[in-house]
Amino acid sequence: MKDDEHVQERAEQTRRSLLEAAASLFDERGYAGTSISDITARSGHTSGAIYFHYTSKERLALAVVQEHFATWPPLIGRHTGLQVPALEQLVRLSFAVARAFRDDIVVRAGARLWTERSLIAAPFPPPFIGWIDAVGAMLERAHGEGELAGHVDPLPAARSIVCAFFGLHTVSEALDGRRLVEDHLADLWTLLLPSLQPRPGHPGRTAELLTAARGA
Repeated sequence: MKDDEHVQERAEQTRRSLLEAAASLFDERGYAGTSISDITARSGHTSGAIYFHYTSKERLALAVVQEHFATWPPLIGRHTGLQVPALEQLVRLSFAVARAFRDDIVVRAGARLWTERSLIAAPFPPPFIGWIDAVGAMLERAHGEGELAGHVDPLPAARSIVCAFFGLHTVSEALDGRRLVEDHLADLWTLLLPSLQPRPGHPGRTAELLTAARGA
């Protein structure tokens, strides 16, 4: 049994090594600019290992995208479980996601591959729907806690926040490689929070939320 576990562990290590090597290349060069030989050179594994574990470059790219999407449910769960108001949970979550897009190579590569999906013969997961649902649920809880202005409808507001958030990432990637994404996100929330809160223009609460989120 121990031998079997050791074999499985080594196989999983190989799969992860291949995934991360491919992700770093997809992030740097894009899907079309990355070859199987590039991945073997970066990972230190043979092309046979790639075909054994992933069968093709397309399936390896899909695995990176799936890993990208798999990052979010645990992250959302951790933040919705925080013992803080729902609006603060949302702001904290947004900064955690921003840091993942900036620092996590698999997340970065998954985002680029999704934009290049027309080049890849594999079925990709649908984007954004889960984010709209998650943000909408957090805004519903904020409404129940008295933290949301009466004129704000949670679901349309969630769609607008998700559009603004991912648009911000696209612009930040183009301008500074997401290096300043947290600063851009703080600017966005400084604009959005007063319109979401029941006391418009309450700068003390906005500053408090941003300080908590950036320090988390």
